[in-house]
Order: sequence, then structure tokens, then C-alpha cells
Amino acid sequence: MTAVTGGKRAGDRAKAKFRPALLLIAAAGTASIVAWGYLVVAAIDFGATARHDGKGSAWAFMAVASLGAMLCLFLTFMLAIRLSRALGMSAHHHHEPRPKRDPAAPKGGKRAAR
Repeated sequence: MTAVTGGKRAGDRAKAKFRPALLLIAAAGTASIVAWGYLVVAAIDFGATARHDGKGSAWAFMAVASLGAMLCLFLTFMLAIRLSRALGMSAHHHHEPRPKRDPAAPKGGKRAAR
């Protein structure tokens, strides 16, 4: 087996550069997933305390921790999407609306016209 070094599509590849913005997005994503885990554990603990003791404040803390966990997970997903787009793993698609059908054209296309 030979190494592919030539050919009409062979050329200089863009060298990977250090991009601090990607590091920042990755660090923020890591922090938000860690915060999500902490808030989930806290919500479980507050829920167990509220169920056992019946304190209203524990129910409120559980609700706040649950809401915070949902927001952190949403933020994590948004940062993961932004990171994947910045790395070129996914692309932002712009869907253009389809042109409207010409009312004078026969309905059904070529097959129906036969």
C-alpha cells in the first residue's frame, strides 16, 4: 500500500490554529454540565428532605434547583451546538421557501398530462 501524496486534489491543508473562542465555549460547556449535575443532586436532596420533614422551604429550594438544572442543561446543549458549528461538524442551514406553483401550469405534472 502506498501513501497518497499526489493527485489533482492534493494540496496544502489548512493548519489547525489555536482558537481561544473554542476553548472558551468548551470551558463554558464543561462548567454548565458540572453545574447541572450539582443542581440535580441538590434537587434530589431537597426533595427527600421536603418529603421527610414536610418543610415548605425545602419544596421551594427543590423547585429552584430543578429549574436551574433545566436551564444549565439547555445551556449545555446550546454550547455544544455552537462548538460543533465552529469546528465544522455541523452547518447552519438556511431553508429558502419553495417558489409558488404557476397557476397556469397543468396539475399533476408530466405523468398526468399523458
